[in-house]
Amino acid sequence: MQSFVTEVVNGETYCYRPLGKYVVRAVGVCGERPTFKYTRIEVSGVLERLEKGENIDTIVQGFRGRVCKEAIIEAGCIITT
Repeated sequence: MQSFVTEVVNGETYCYRPLGKYVVRAVGVCGERPTFKYTRIEVSGVLERLEKGENIDTIVQGFRGRVCKEAIIEAGCIITT
């Protein structure tokens, strides 16, 4: 298992365990469920939207640059394996 990474982001300490390039388990964020790095956007919610048939490009647009298409694709690969 990957070790924790600690960074300072906007003057605050951000400690997380990377699950991929874009998906992390951040200490104190969303109960440490997988989120997209530097956000509080839970991977499970995005995957549920995809399962219901929502288009990946529509989801990306809705997040206004906070989550990219590659991150969503990565999330699907990580969580389903």
